[in-house]
Amino acid sequence: MENEVQEPQLELFKTETANNGKADLTSTFADNMKLPIHRWYRYTAGFSGPWVRELIESENGQNVLDPFGGSGTVMLEGEFAGINSIGIEAHPYVYRIAKAKLSWQIEPNDFKSAAKKLLENAKSKKIKKQEYPKLIEKCYPIEILEKLEALKEAWFESNDDAVLKELNWFVITAILRTTSPVGTAQWQYIQPSKTKGKVIDVFHAFEAKVYEMAQDMQNMQRRYPEATNSEIFMEDARNMPSVPDNWADLVITSPPYANNYDYADATRLEMTFWGDIEGWGDLQEKVRKFLVTACTQHVTSLKDKANEILESPLLTPIRNEITDVFNELAETRLTRGGKKNYHLMIIAYFKDLAEVFHELRRVTKEGCKVCFVVGDSAPYGVYVPVDKWLGELAVYAGFESYEFEKLRDRNTKWKNRKHRVPLHEGRLWIKG
Repeated sequence: MENEVQEPQLELFKTETANNGKADLTSTFADNMKLPIHRWYRYTAGFSGPWVRELIESENGQNVLDPFGGSGTVMLEGEFAGINSIGIEAHPYVYRIAKAKLSWQIEPNDFKSAAKKLLENAKSKKIKKQEYPKLIEKCYPIEILEKLEALKEAWFESNDDAVLKELNWFVITAILRTTSPVGTAQWQYIQPSKTKGKVIDVFHAFEAKVYEMAQDMQNMQRRYPEATNSEIFMEDARNMPSVPDNWADLVITSPPYANNYDYADATRLEMTFWGDIEGWGDLQEKVRKFLVTACTQHVTSLKDKANEILESPLLTPIRNEITDVFNELAETRLTRGGKKNYHLMIIAYFKDLAEVFHELRRVTKEGCKVCFVVGDSAPYGVYVPVDKWLGELAVYAGFESYEFEKLRDRNTKWKNRKHRVPLHEGRLWIKG
């Protein structure tokens, strides 16, 4: 993995100071790590559950939609608030994570019993397997691998009903990084050359996760006895057939940022462990092709389609500006060692988001409110006004107006950064 692919996006997850001198974390997942159910899986690209709940209540919406559903924050808060909520998630692995979390209303004792049975089966196994995919061997010594393999075999052998089986899949998946002694920060790229100071025993980690989840289920079921049941669909935000016309009166979401972060590669460890992929090369067909363009790994096949993308009617309101940025990036890349295709990534990204806004116009009611948590971008130091361009694309798709609420500055501490262009993050409010 080239370092240049990784570093630009790291600043997305780094909290810096907002205008008032106090960090605003509502656009990050930080708040959720203390909250029942939200904390089951650290999805760093998410945003604050309490903020979502506050917005739902203040807007008095009854049908809330998240077209980039992620790990289920909006759907969970919709359930707690007792309203209708739908999520759309194109990443097959992230969809499965969200689906499991949304099973929190199952009977906790049934979950504990199924998990206990699976663990006992795993402990009884004698694993003789010696060869594993290279990535897995880099991340785990054999004594840890044998326990993980035992859990996996026990899971495949289990005959629990679908919901219980998926929850146990979730438990095993959620402990994969905490049980590895190498650098496997949650939702980040794998760094086998780095080590952790604290590693949890596999079977102990499994038991602890089950206990945490069962306690959360019990407590939240008592707290929200009238909770609703949300829905999440593995579909593309550019085409959401499961969402009816004129359905949503509130949209809360955060699309992938145009910061060259490969969301497909971020799940390579888990997908390799479960046998969903054999290696990095499988990610294109298994994951990337379903996602909105947000990294240069997406755009290899677009080299001959740049003019077609730029001439798309969907980009009409920003065509002149984006063409200028495209040309500047195309020239700048030739002076850089990596020669990354940021010029193609940017135009494909905004065409994809333009399609999203047209689909959102179909599924939203007149007068709806749409909130996109977004951040701007500057690949190779060339500034891209993401919030402005997205707002103009939304209006062109049929929405009434937009305004941007800045939450915090990014890229203001220049050490080890690729460029010195100040960036910001905030909420793009779109009125229906």
